[in-house]
Amino acid sequence: MRSVWRIAVVLSLSVALAACGGKKGYMAPIALTSPVAGTSTVDMLIATTRLPSGDPNTLFSGERSARPYLTELAVSIPPDSKRKAGQVQWPKKLPPDPEKDFAVTKVRQLESLEGGEEWFRVHNKDGHVMVFVHGFNNRYEDAVFRFAQIVHDSGAVVTPILFTWPSRAKVFDYNYDKESTNYSRTGLERLLKVLEQEKGVKDITILAHSMGTWLAMEALRQMAIRDGRVAAKIENVVLASPDIDIDVFARQWSDLGEKKPNITIFVSQDDKALALSRFISGDVQRLGQVNPAEEPYRAQFEKAGITVVDLTKVKSEDSLNHGKFAESPEIVKLIGNRLVNGQTLTDSDVSLGEGITAVVAGTAGGIGRIAATTVATPIDLLTLTPQEQLLGAGPDTGLVFDQAQETKAEAKKQ
Repeated sequence: MRSVWRIAVVLSLSVALAACGGKKGYMAPIALTSPVAGTSTVDMLIATTRLPSGDPNTLFSGERSARPYLTELAVSIPPDSKRKAGQVQWPKKLPPDPEKDFAVTKVRQLESLEGGEEWFRVHNKDGHVMVFVHGFNNRYEDAVFRFAQIVHDSGAVVTPILFTWPSRAKVFDYNYDKESTNYSRTGLERLLKVLEQEKGVKDITILAHSMGTWLAMEALRQMAIRDGRVAAKIENVVLASPDIDIDVFARQWSDLGEKKPNITIFVSQDDKALALSRFISGDVQRLGQVNPAEEPYRAQFEKAGITVVDLTKVKSEDSLNHGKFAESPEIVKLIGNRLVNGQTLTDSDVSLGEGITAVVAGTAGGIGRIAATTVATPIDLLTLTPQEQLLGAGPDTGLVFDQAQETKAEAKKQ
């Protein structure tokens, strides 16, 4: 009966996920004879490991490419008076109406890395860069329009760079998508290194969502192992609804080395997409569903100096509660005004409304609606011997979430 129930839950959630997979075929640029009053434009650079589709309406498919591609693209956003913050206005027909719809106004394939560097110098926003990594079940156009919406609604003064990886945008291709993130981690690592070496870059914020958080953490982990540290300009990493095994995240975090970026995590216990992921991933807690007020999570996050924002009570039009970070005007503004600039969160100078229940990061005085700023610095990792590394032994490294799983396993036995 338990197996039947699990299958029923998976199928019902799959239908919902399929419904939110996005639209198709809006990447062909429209011709504007003159600017449309009240609209705004988001210019972005896109790096991808997707294979070109050969169709100007889609540009890239969900299949994997042996070489990366760079594209310059501009998205027109309708006037604020005619749209709701947090939402993407998908065109109901072609060509899109820029007064009502998101619309692509420029597409140019860049043939070399030099072309990307030239684009960056023209669009450099005072050295601040945001790299967005989308999640599972996303077409190319899904990632483009969502990132444009985030940049616009957040008001972030950043140069927007999208990294989009090969997702087939099909619910039952979950494993294909997961392997595509593994396939793409070197591509993301190389992009981050190019940005690190660019003289005009002062700091980099990585914003990753869902399965894209796995890709982001793996790319950073790979960089730290290869170079001995994460690139110094990568100051902030924001993980929204992270679809990462909680125990695996603890290992990834430890492997980032002594000097880690500031890490902020958005969680929600009512995230149905992560509930599905947990079902098909061995029933291990996903990072994006933890309750940061509970132990051992609270103590471990506090010790590690990781900020966790609990969005469980935030209302969302997303039936899966998986995209609250982008759909909540308060949250996207928080990303743009605070986190991009590396500022910590305090209850005295951040007001986000009654929906946000907790921020945990070395809290000095308990958990409130918005808790106090980080007071604990990330701990120094002690070097393990090769044998200890092999056996997974050694001293406390600050995040040991597998203890919770061991306790759970013991309870089941009893």
